[in-house]
Amino acid sequence: MEILAFGVQADEKPLIERAFHGHHEVRCLDVFLNEDTAPIATGHEVVSTSVNAELGPRVLEILAAGGTRMIAQRSTGFNNIDLKAAERLGMTVARVSYYSPYSVAEFAWTLAMALNRRIVRASTRTRDFDFRLDGLMGRDMHGRTAGVLGTGKIGEAFTRIARGFGMRLLGWDVAENPACMELGMKYVPKEQLLAESDLVTVHVPLMPETQHLIDADALQSMKDDAILVNSSRGGLIDTAALVAELREGRFAGVGLDVYEAEAGLFYVDRSLEAIEDDTLARLVTFPNVLVSSHQAYYTEDAVGQIIEATVKNVLDYRAGRRSENVLVPRS
Repeated sequence: MEILAFGVQADEKPLIERAFHGHHEVRCLDVFLNEDTAPIATGHEVVSTSVNAELGPRVLEILAAGGTRMIAQRSTGFNNIDLKAAERLGMTVARVSYYSPYSVAEFAWTLAMALNRRIVRASTRTRDFDFRLDGLMGRDMHGRTAGVLGTGKIGEAFTRIARGFGMRLLGWDVAENPACMELGMKYVPKEQLLAESDLVTVHVPLMPETQHLIDADALQSMKDDAILVNSSRGGLIDTAALVAELREGRFAGVGLDVYEAEAGLFYVDRSLEAIEDDTLARLVTFPNVLVSSHQAYYTEDAVGQIIEATVKNVLDYRAGRRSENVLVPRS
């Protein structure tokens, strides 16, 4: 059987081919799965997708009509998949329920410290042999307050690093994590966390209940000199409201590894094109904003674990087995 893998990055391709070797043939495409590209999958029983694939009802119908019976998503998040439509069409859907939480937590800290210490501006200056310190002053993280929205595995990893900095730890989640509490975290209402934190990081899944978790009111309640980092899902922050606050000169820094409308933009070279997304175009002009391209997970360790889990999901599907990764079971 040949598996068709959409949205494969150049670094990922040899890893995917090596992982499937001896099990199934795999064909890797750098294009993302959407309504225009879905017909390519005709004749492929199993399709593997990336987090930026568009798997709404229409795309799933095209896949099902072409013979696809299984979607193996190479990510933990699955907000891009219409699970009810997949079930109606008799399609099995699986995702990767776990990979290295350190990859995302460490990258969130990378964004935070790059913003705090003005690393991008400093690097740009020194390339021009401008060695002035004007505008490069940061702050000690030691003794300041870190607010962690979402204290699962990634939030816990972020908290451990924050404790190493000697920070006061505040947390918010639907359930308290005993490991975070042992590290000294105090769970408080979201409003209190936002109001008191010098650094706010978001590590919750995107679902209807968390859409725009950080909305206009939440942003206005934060400190003017706070740092905000989102390495989870773009839809957790109301981007239009964020731009409005930034235009008022608020926040010491905002680090975004994800963006609400990133599908069709991220993972693609748009450097020679006019960007029609006015909100994103405005975001990248702020000197206190750092946007990266949904790369927090992108380490050898995490990507390797994601691919291994994807191979297992396909093998389980073929053998009729069910695991914790299955979102829609085989009918």
